[in-house]
Amino acid sequence: MVDDLFASAGLETTAPRPLADRLRPRQLSEVVGQEHLTGPDGILTRMIESHSLGSLIFWGPPGTGKTTVARLLAHSTDLDFEQVSAIFTGVADLKKVFEAARGRRALGRGTLLFVDEIHRFNRAQQDSFLPVMEDGTVTLVGATTENPSFELNAALLSRARVLTFRALGEEAIDRLLGRAEELEGRPLPLDTDARAVLVRMADGDGRAALTLAEEAWRAARPGEVFDGAKLQEIVQRRAPIYDKSEDGHYNLISALHKSVRGSDPDAALYWLARMIDAGENPLFLARRLVRMASEDIGNADPQALVVANAAKDTYDFLGSPEGELALAQAAVYLATAPKSNAVYTAWKQALRVAKEGGSLVPPKHILNAPTKLMRQEGYGSGYDYDHDAPDAFSGQNYFPDKLGRQHFYEPVERGFEREIRKRLDYWARLRAERQER
Repeated sequence: MVDDLFASAGLETTAPRPLADRLRPRQLSEVVGQEHLTGPDGILTRMIESHSLGSLIFWGPPGTGKTTVARLLAHSTDLDFEQVSAIFTGVADLKKVFEAARGRRALGRGTLLFVDEIHRFNRAQQDSFLPVMEDGTVTLVGATTENPSFELNAALLSRARVLTFRALGEEAIDRLLGRAEELEGRPLPLDTDARAVLVRMADGDGRAALTLAEEAWRAARPGEVFDGAKLQEIVQRRAPIYDKSEDGHYNLISALHKSVRGSDPDAALYWLARMIDAGENPLFLARRLVRMASEDIGNADPQALVVANAAKDTYDFLGSPEGELALAQAAVYLATAPKSNAVYTAWKQALRVAKEGGSLVPPKHILNAPTKLMRQEGYGSGYDYDHDAPDAFSGQNYFPDKLGRQHFYEPVERGFEREIRKRLDYWARLRAERQER
C-alpha cells in the first residue's frame, strides 16, 4: 500500500531515482531530525492516533522533510494526496483543484492538499483557501521556508496550526548518510575529516547531504578515499553561510543588532562579516547600523548617528571591499557606545498618545496670528517669548489644552544623556516655581 502511495505520486520504483528519493521515509518514524513532531509524543503522531488532522503550516528550512511528512500524513489518515506548488499555480488552477476535491468529498473521500512554497501566493490567492478549509473540502498543509507571521495572511494563519521543522543536526545527517551506505552496500569514499566537511556543507538540509554523498560516490575511483579539501574540490561547493532571501537573512541581522545592543564589538564584527561574506547588500547593513544608532544609543552618544551615516556615505563612495571597513568601524563604535533607548521609548509613547487623542488643536497662545480676526480669536495671546525670560525658559504649556502636559522622554544616567537629565531636571524646577507664582 505504501508503494502504491508513492507510485501514485509519480515516484516509480523501477525508474532510475536519485538517492534522496530512494531513501524517502516510508513511515513517520523513519523521518530524522523532527522527533519533536514525529516521535512517540510528537504532535503529528498524536494527530494520526486520534484520526483527526486539521490544516497545518509546515515552517522550516529546505530538506527537512516537509513534503515527505505531508505525504505520510495523507496516507496515515486515508486522505487523497494532492500537491501543488505556489510557483507554478494560479487562482484558476486552484479552482480546478478545489472542484476535484469537492467531487471526492461527494464520494466520501477526503483530500489533503499540500501547497509547497505557500508564502509565494499573494493575498487574494491565500484568501481563496479559506472557504474550502472552513467547509472541510480540503485539509490544507502548506510548506514555507519563510516566517509565516510575515508572509501569510492572518485569516489563513487563524485556521491552521504552524509546526516548525528544524534544520537537521549533525547527528541526524550522519544517520541519513549511514542509511545511504546501507542502501548502496558500500561506505562513502570519505575520511573522517571529509565526512565532517560534507555534513557542514549540507547545512542542515538532508536532501543536500544525500545529493553530496551521491556526487562523492560518482567521482571516486575504485579504492579512492577523499579528504576534506579534495571533497570540496570535487563537489565545487562550500558550506553555505545563509541564504539572504530566506529566514537566515533576518536571523543574522537580528544577531548583529543584539550584539551591538549588548555592547559586544567582537560578536558584532563576526555577524557583520558573516553577512558580508554571504553576499548581503552592504547598504542594507549600513541602513541597519543607522537604525541601531537611533534605537539603542540615541542621545547617550549623539555622535553614533553621525558615525553610522558617515559609514553609509563612505561605503557609497568607495564601494567594496574598501567601504566595508567603514561599516566595521561603525559597528565597533556603536557596540562600544553608551546605550539608551529613551528616545525610542518616548517616540512610541508619543505616537500612541497622538493616535488616541485625535485631532486636538494646539493651545491658542502658541499659534501665530497673522490676521486681525485671528488676533480677535485669541491666537498668540499670552505667549511668552522664551529668549526674553530668565534662563531663556518661559515654562509655558505647549500641549493641547484638553490633553494636558505629558511626559515621554526619560533620559538615562549614561553618556551624554546624563547631561540632558540635568537640564530637564533644572527646567522642571523652573516650571514648577513659575506655576506657583
